[in-house]
Amino acid sequence: MAPKPLTFPGIFSALLAFSFSLLLFCHPIIGGHNYHDALRKSILFFEGQRSGRLPPDQRVKWRRDSALHDGSTAGVDLTGGYYDAGDNVKFGFPMAFTTTLLAWSIIDFGRNMGPELKNTVKAVKWSTDYLLKATEKPGVVYVQVGDAYSDHSCWERPEDMDTLRTVYKIDNAHPGSDVAGETAAALAAASIVFRKRDPAYSRLLLNRAIRVFNFADKHRGAYSSSLHSAVCPFYCDVNGYQDELLWGAAWLHKASRKRVYREYIVKNEVVLRAGDTINEFGWDNKHAGINVLISKEVLMGKADYFESFKQNADGFICSLLPGISHPQVQYSPGGLMFKTGGSNMQHVTSLSFLLLAYSNYLSHANKVVPCGESSASPALLKHLAKRQVDYILGDNPLGMSYMVGYGARFPRRIHHRGSSLPSVAAHPARIGCKAGTRYYLSPNPNPNLLVGAVVGGPNVSDAFPDSRPYFQESEPTTYINAPLVGLLAFFSAHP
Repeated sequence: MAPKPLTFPGIFSALLAFSFSLLLFCHPIIGGHNYHDALRKSILFFEGQRSGRLPPDQRVKWRRDSALHDGSTAGVDLTGGYYDAGDNVKFGFPMAFTTTLLAWSIIDFGRNMGPELKNTVKAVKWSTDYLLKATEKPGVVYVQVGDAYSDHSCWERPEDMDTLRTVYKIDNAHPGSDVAGETAAALAAASIVFRKRDPAYSRLLLNRAIRVFNFADKHRGAYSSSLHSAVCPFYCDVNGYQDELLWGAAWLHKASRKRVYREYIVKNEVVLRAGDTINEFGWDNKHAGINVLISKEVLMGKADYFESFKQNADGFICSLLPGISHPQVQYSPGGLMFKTGGSNMQHVTSLSFLLLAYSNYLSHANKVVPCGESSASPALLKHLAKRQVDYILGDNPLGMSYMVGYGARFPRRIHHRGSSLPSVAAHPARIGCKAGTRYYLSPNPNPNLLVGAVVGGPNVSDAFPDSRPYFQESEPTTYINAPLVGLLAFFSAHP
């Protein structure tokens, strides 16, 4: 029997309705947001994270060229790409995930981006140009530039950087199916973005994605094992590499429509544990994303052989609904989704993106999500996603926007080297490794606004220390912003 639509009779529905109303009304709603302005700023942030030689149309003017010799110690050109967060290291794993989510944002919500679409496409290409350099040698993927311990011992502008720019790679003897699988996913997803805009570039991306995926699948292993001392504890793949192989195959299936990837997914679903940790999604764990992405085909009536992925996706959605007790997903008193460990806002934006994407797939198929005795409609999923976005933009107990430069009150002391140190224009002389410490410890606001940066955010009690040393709360990252771009694009067109 089909599940009932979400109504108020019954214990489950009563709990859900009561909890959901608490989330909506436990604090004052500030009013309508300018989602298009927030979208513009969320994309502008990526220009502040650029590494390498900056282009003439660079809009974040306090930044300058940096890391122009990256890769030289290994005899390769690894300039470009993004700094992942508030430091000056280029970590390939989160950069690739950022790229995949930016591309997915364009694929699903590009039609809602208006004039910001071109800037989002540029943000993708800045990363894919770098990933093409990092994968140019067959059987090798360069996965990191910069010694993280050396970098983290200094508080320096990227333009002054004199820390170790060690180059780290995976190869046949030192596998890294996790980072290679994610890189393949990023290149494949981006190939869809450029399919009509630049067909030759799109083909290059897809062909490279195929080659990198084959390398990841043939030489299986975790990069956290091969390069443990370099990548751990920073971007250690705690979850294992199996999900990235399925994720890479899912994006190659979507980009190439080749039967081999469909067969790979079906054959390896159990072996690669597609049903594990279905409510996790981020740079480390792709399970919820895999299930939502693949479910679109099931909902379109084209792929019954993927039905189990839809069941997993439904289970993921149910685990996020307020009023259902789930050990891994909580809500703060002010209504913010909260998961323990690390920067919380990465979970908020990534999981909300999946809520919104899945709600669209359900809407087109005229379906709902069965959750026990009841069900959740696409409209409810959109409402939940919008609630998280509105919290980020200021509808929260502190009345604070967690996006720098948006709203009247936002974080002023973010954990970010370039933002917190005087710009090159303001202070042309070099600021050395330890000379930057006084700026790090200063109670003064950062001199350079990193507009659009979304920080790690408040704790489970909605408290937020606007202080650089509290890096989990005050540090922005590219992978917080990437899924938020898609969310803001949709809500700018459907406020």
